[in-house]
Amino acid sequence: MSRTLVTGIGVAAPSGLGVEDFWAATRVGKNAIAPVTRFDASSYPARLAGEIHGFDPAEHLPGRLIPQTDRVTQLALAAADCAFADAGLAPGDIHPCDMGVVTAAGSGGMEFGERELRNLWSRGAKHVSAYQSFAWFYAVNSGQISVRHDLRGPAGVVVGEQSGGLDALAHARRQLRKGTRLIAAGGFDSSLCSLGWAAHLAGGLLSTVPEPERAYLPFDEAAAGYVPGEGGALLILEDEDGARARGARTVHGELAGHASTLDPRPGSGREPGLRRAIDAALADAGVHPVEVDVVFADAAGTPRLDREEAEAITAVFGPRGVPVTAPKTMTGRLNSGAGMVDVAAALLAMREGLIPPTTNVTLSPAYDIDLVTAWPRTASVQTALVLARGRGGFNSAVVLRSVD
Repeated sequence: MSRTLVTGIGVAAPSGLGVEDFWAATRVGKNAIAPVTRFDASSYPARLAGEIHGFDPAEHLPGRLIPQTDRVTQLALAAADCAFADAGLAPGDIHPCDMGVVTAAGSGGMEFGERELRNLWSRGAKHVSAYQSFAWFYAVNSGQISVRHDLRGPAGVVVGEQSGGLDALAHARRQLRKGTRLIAAGGFDSSLCSLGWAAHLAGGLLSTVPEPERAYLPFDEAAAGYVPGEGGALLILEDEDGARARGARTVHGELAGHASTLDPRPGSGREPGLRRAIDAALADAGVHPVEVDVVFADAAGTPRLDREEAEAITAVFGPRGVPVTAPKTMTGRLNSGAGMVDVAAALLAMREGLIPPTTNVTLSPAYDIDLVTAWPRTASVQTALVLARGRGGFNSAVVLRSVD
C-alpha cells in the first residue's frame, strides 16, 4: 500500500486562525488563555478559556450559511477552506465522488442549541429556528464541509472526546486504502457557552485557578485541572500515488501509524491502555522508539492522568528518552480539536526543525520525562508521536513522518 500523505493543513485555534498565524504564536509560546468573553462567567467557579478572538464568520462564509450554523461549524468551514487552498486543489482536479470527509466532534453545535432552547422556553416553539434540526448535530461539520467543497465520496463522524481527532485520521486512512483518492479529516469543538460550561464543570476536572498563567499546568506539582478551549484543525490526506499524479505542490508529512485502545475497568488493577496504544502505533508505522524525535503529549492537567501518561512515555522510551511537549498549555484543551491541532503543530515542527514549548509549566520531579518548557528547542524532527486521551478511557496515538 502506498503512503498516506498530508497535502493541506487548515487551523482555527485560540493561538491563531490560519497556519502561519497559529505557528507564529505556537513556536514562541504565546499564551491565548484569558478570561471568558463569550458569555458571563462571573457566577461560575471557573472563568478562563482559550477563545478565538477576531473571528468574523461574514469574512469567511456566504451570508446564507451564517444563520444556519453554530460557531463550531463556522470555524470548521474556515479551516477547511484554508486546508483546500493549502493543498492547491481547484474544482475539477479530482472527481467529487473520489473525495470524502470525516471529522470528530465532542459536543456538536452547543451554542446554537442553547440559544434555541432559550427561545423555546421564553418565546415558544414558533421561535425555534428550523436549522436547530441539524446545527446541533455531531455530524454537521462533515455535512457542511462536504457540501461546500462538493465531496461526494465517503463521509463520517467520530465521537471520542479528546481522542476523536486522531481516530478521524485513522478512519480517513482506511478510506484511502479502500480506493478513495482524497479525504478531508479533522476535529473541532466549541462549547464556550453557559450550557457547555455546565458540562465542563460537571466533569469535575476543570481548573478553578483564576490566573491565566497558573490555571493549566500539566506535569507540574501545581496541576489543578484543565482549561477548555475552542477550535481545531483539518488536514487534506491523499494516497501518495494520487498526490504525485496530480502534482501536489506541498507534502507536509506522512500519516505513518495509528492505534487506539480503551482503559480497563476501574478497580481492575490493570494498567491504563495508553502504553499499548503507543506500542501499537509505532508497530503500525514500522518505527522503533529510538527513531521518535518528539512526543506531543495529551497533558490532562490532573495528577493521576499526568502520572499515567508520564509512566507510559517512560516505559516506551526510557527515562528522559525523548523530548516531550504540550503546546496546548497556550490554548487550553480543545476536546476533539486538540489532537488535530497537535498534529498540525507536529507537522510544522518538522518543517522548521523546532519543538514548541510547554508554557508556564515547571516539571515536577515525580515525572521522569524530558519536557520542553519555557523556550522552544531546536531539533531535527523527522518522526513525531501525537497522543490523545478522551474521558471514558479512550486512548489514541498517531505517528507522523517527514517525507523527502
